[in-house]
Amino acid sequence: MSRNTFSFTEHAQVLLEDPDLAQAVPSARRSEAIRECTAEVLTLHPGEWPSAALPAAGTVTLVLEGLLLRRVGAGGCFGAELLGSGDLLQPWRGAHPADALATSTGWRVLEPTRLALLGPTFTRRLARYPQLTGALVGRALDRSRQLAINMAIVHQPRVDTRLHMLLWQLAGRWGRVRPDGVVVPLRLTHSLLAELVAARRPTVSRALALLAEGRRALPIEGGWLLCGVPPGELLALAPVAARAQPRGEEPAAPAGRTEHGDGARQAHRRPPLADRRPERPAANAYASGGERAVRSR
Repeated sequence: MSRNTFSFTEHAQVLLEDPDLAQAVPSARRSEAIRECTAEVLTLHPGEWPSAALPAAGTVTLVLEGLLLRRVGAGGCFGAELLGSGDLLQPWRGAHPADALATSTGWRVLEPTRLALLGPTFTRRLARYPQLTGALVGRALDRSRQLAINMAIVHQPRVDTRLHMLLWQLAGRWGRVRPDGVVVPLRLTHSLLAELVAARRPTVSRALALLAEGRRALPIEGGWLLCGVPPGELLALAPVAARAQPRGEEPAAPAGRTEHGDGARQAHRRPPLADRRPERPAANAYASGGERAVRSR
């Protein structure tokens, strides 16, 4: 993939572009907050994200739109994470000094992406609206919950089960309901899916053929069509995590079964997919433990 080109071309009203975040501010002050909370925007085009385009250390970035892949490597193996609108990033941050393992981190832009740079000016204005601070912290915790669910998925022994669960997980965020199923409008190659489920590309290709043969997940132009209901294992993840978590800690998904595992957001519940009207963003159908359903753009 070609090297990325980037530009700082605009300032954006962050709360206008992220209405879910704006809802955290009391209505009497919301218009004022929308006017004040502006940030410089970094625009990225598909390709590798070069270090020259990384924000300055200490800057938090908020994805306004687009899709990115974060890869972390250790011992020649890699794990991957998909990130999109609403996610918080600190892409300049590398390995923690206390880490005992040598790791590498890389970023790839999969779709044209716009990032709001939440620098010192933004944070000073943010102090006038403490509700926003809580909402942003919640976003960060949502991402950690999502990573825990990813861990549970990749511990499934069958690769076709991992892929089926992953696609339904992505449907909770990006999916749209239509009469014949749920469309996940993401162009994910077999190689990319292999990184997301910790498997080899040929194995993923065979597993996808099995899913298509059983009409559980079908490749379509620009994405995937999911038929039927989410797999049972995925439905069980959120409630198990909520019950098992000690008081005062954030819920995390269970590690799941470990045999043959070869390594790879939500505070309001939404109704199940079957209760949705057609052509609406699909909800996280499997969430039932009080986590916030990630919105779709």
